[in-house]
This record gives sequence, structure tokens and C-alpha cells, in this order.
Amino acid sequence: MFPLPDPLHPAIVHLPMALAVLMPALALLAAVVVRMKVVPPRTWMAVFLLQAALVGSGWMALETGEEQEDRVEHVVAERHLEEHEELAERFQLAGIVALVIVGAGLLPGATGGLARGAAVLATLAVLAAGVQVGHSGGELVYRYGAASAYTQDLAGSAAGDYGREHEEDDD
Repeated sequence: MFPLPDPLHPAIVHLPMALAVLMPALALLAAVVVRMKVVPPRTWMAVFLLQAALVGSGWMALETGEEQEDRVEHVVAERHLEEHEELAERFQLAGIVALVIVGAGLLPGATGGLARGAAVLATLAVLAAGVQVGHSGGELVYRYGAASAYTQDLAGSAAGDYGREHEEDDD
């Protein structure tokens, strides 16, 4: 068995972000080909399963982020971590709402057709939430130095003050 990356959170977050980028196009394509009767309506199940994978991997990203928060909060001001966590929770909620709407697209008839159209819009909302949380995570790493919690010995180093020292710069 291979060893897990440390930290695990950065390795996990890429899957829900990639799915968030792909889902609007996949949902639109599937909705169109089902409507045109090129494929049977049960084909929509693939969209549902991919959205479920987004929600599941989003949950894993939230959990791993919470596990690693204690270490990173020695480097980054707590308010930046809290903002990122709130955006991640919003992304997860949007993903769950979209999953319900995508699931309704499995219903037969006009109801399923309307739900498939709504699902395309819902996946766009998930993408928008994903862009926000991804940008916030990037700022934690590249602007506030969160990675230094794993790359430098915090005892006696200036790394522990990086995010706090520059806290005033971001207002």
C-alpha cells in the first residue's frame, strides 16, 4: 500500500474542484441528448453519480481541512481560515442542493425534463461557489503562507508569523 500525502487536504480538494468545472458542461450535454432522444433518460444517472462524487469528495475535503486547521492556524490568521471554511461549507451545501435537483432529473416525463434543465443551472451555482473557495484556498497558500506550516520548523522560525504579520495588508 502507498503512503498518504501529508498534508492530505491539498491532495483531496482537486477532485471536487475538477468535478465542479466539468459538471455544467456534462449536465448540459446530457440534458440535450436526452431531450433529443439520442440516448435514453436513464443516461442521466451518470450525471447523478458524478454529482454524488462531487458531494462525497467535497465532504472529504472539508474533513481533511478541519483536521489540518490546528497546524495551519499557527501560520495563518484565524479569520482567513474561517472565511475559507465558510466558503467550503457553502460549496458543499450548493453541491448537495444540486445533487437533489440532479436526482429529480431521473424522474420520468416533463418533471424530469424540467429538473434536468434546472440541474444545469444548479451545477453552474456549484461552479461559482467552487471558484470562490478555490480562490480562498489559493490565497491561504500563496498569500498567507499556509504551506509553510508543513515546509518549515515552526519552533523559532518566522514562518509562524507570516500570515499574522501581513494580516493588516489585506483589508
